Amino acid sequence: MEQAILISEKDNVAVALRPLEQGATVNLDGCQVTALENIPQGHKISVRPIEKGKDVVKYGFPIGHATKEIAMGSWVHTHNMATNLSGEQEYSYEPESAGDAGEPCPGETLFFQGFGRGDGKAGVRNEIWVIPAVGCVNDIAKQMVRENQDLVRGSIDGLYAFPHPFGCSQTGADHAQTRKLLAALAQHPNAGAVLVLSLGCENLTQGQFKEELGDYEEGRIKFLTCQEVEDELAEGRKLLQECAAYAGQFHRTPIPINKLVVGMKCGASDGLSGITANPAVGRFSDLLVAQGGSTILTEVPEMFGAEGMLMNRCASWEIFCKAVDMVNGFKHYFLSHHEVVYENPSPGNRQGGITTLEDKSCGCVQKGGTAQISDVIGYGSQIKKKGLNMLYGPGNDLVSCTALTAAGAHIILFTTGRGTPFGAPVPTIKIATNSQIAMRKKNWIDFNAGTVAEGESLGSAGERLLCHVLAVAGGEKARNEVQGYREISIFKDGVVL
Repeated sequence: MEQAILISEKDNVAVALRPLEQGATVNLDGCQVTALENIPQGHKISVRPIEKGKDVVKYGFPIGHATKEIAMGSWVHTHNMATNLSGEQEYSYEPESAGDAGEPCPGETLFFQGFGRGDGKAGVRNEIWVIPAVGCVNDIAKQMVRENQDLVRGSIDGLYAFPHPFGCSQTGADHAQTRKLLAALAQHPNAGAVLVLSLGCENLTQGQFKEELGDYEEGRIKFLTCQEVEDELAEGRKLLQECAAYAGQFHRTPIPINKLVVGMKCGASDGLSGITANPAVGRFSDLLVAQGGSTILTEVPEMFGAEGMLMNRCASWEIFCKAVDMVNGFKHYFLSHHEVVYENPSPGNRQGGITTLEDKSCGCVQKGGTAQISDVIGYGSQIKKKGLNMLYGPGNDLVSCTALTAAGAHIILFTTGRGTPFGAPVPTIKIATNSQIAMRKKNWIDFNAGTVAEGESLGSAGERLLCHVLAVAGGEKARNEVQGYREISIFKDGVVL
């Protein structure tokens, strides 16, 4: 079993697949390297001397520079290397052809057991969602859900509320983002029916909500303004009964996989994330795109330093320009708040072996596989093009997963090296980067990609993951659903009145 891996022949560091003790010798592409000190699992070992000021190279890309002389066999981490990142930059477009994922393949079409919707979309769940238009009615929404669980029967998979603190005392872009995101959630195909719950005096009025929705099925989306009725719980019960009658009409039928939309996210990462779980998700993404389906990649700050892996895969000059605007726009967001663009990774990431933001980013973008980027979409927007999409959103787990859900993701693939219990409104499949966390946190982890570090090929892991996703799309519950972990968080930038 291999002790370390050299990801690219261009690299001057390798990654320890298991802890290396001082004096241990590892064979890397015919070259023997002896560890000069103890090197934790997921951390980097230099495979040749690196001069002070020279780039540290991993994934074939610079992930920072040496801050002191580094001898061959040394542990390479925060004590002897630093980021190369600064502010906004210019990019050139040199289009690359797609890798393994090109046009949809003409082979046998795969199916999942889902719920066909009247607008031509499909859902992987048939739930009733209560969406507060303002934080003031959060507890009412939660009480309605507790007191009406008897409506969950037949083909209805569940009744859930999604509290949040906004919808009032916001101005400008923040108010628009809240309105846009909540309306997008109300249109999500995993919700067979929706009750939008208002107070009556908030900024986000019922009229604004309906205007943001545009055309909608009145049988599917109901509205209740609590200040306008004597007993909001009784009125809510009546409307939820109507929602249940509407949602109960839908039943699982075979749905072509090209209707499936899957979001991709990583959190609580470690040094194996970019070697095992993230590239396994990339293989899955290529398989789904080749079948005509769609995937969504977000976490813009975790693209910083790895833009070169993505920009030239844009399908057109127009999409390339949108990608540049998205990346530089997020850098401007950092700088406008007097924050440096490399204020990442987290302490847990560093403990797991990720040293710089470039290190994290190069691993993060592995989730995008090799497909062309078909579109770049804004926060709160829904995908319009099939294939691999890029979505404007932060690295924060709750905010980005909410944005992925609003964009139309039926399921989210969430890779993790340290474990996290968080769940989005949709099934959130936790994919372990290492077998230790998969075994220790079975109540959190759905899928073990740590087997890649133990000899399984990425192709095999990607195919296993596709089978697992189809099972979850067909009704098998993800761990977050079993545990009842579901929540949303809305991106905010401006003042609160």
